[in-house]
Amino acid sequence: MTQGQILDIAREAVMSGLLVAAPFLISSLVIGVIVSIFQAATQIHEQSIVFVPKIVAVGLVIIFMGSWIIHTMVGFTEGIFALVNALP
Repeated sequence: MTQGQILDIAREAVMSGLLVAAPFLISSLVIGVIVSIFQAATQIHEQSIVFVPKIVAVGLVIIFMGSWIIHTMVGFTEGIFALVNALP
């Protein structure tokens, strides 16, 4: 296995990780901004008020995008197993 192949595997691993994490990060970011605007408008500065909406958002991401996330992870894993199987 050459260094180029190892770098390709590492790049693919990072890209797969980013693709899987992106829906969670984006939904948490959007909910955080919305709750921050609400807190600024109402002068309520409670630190724990943001956790419940973020947990609900993450749950909804799992429900609606779970199959795509699993499909992405399985595709990456199958590719790694195919590379290992092709090694001499």
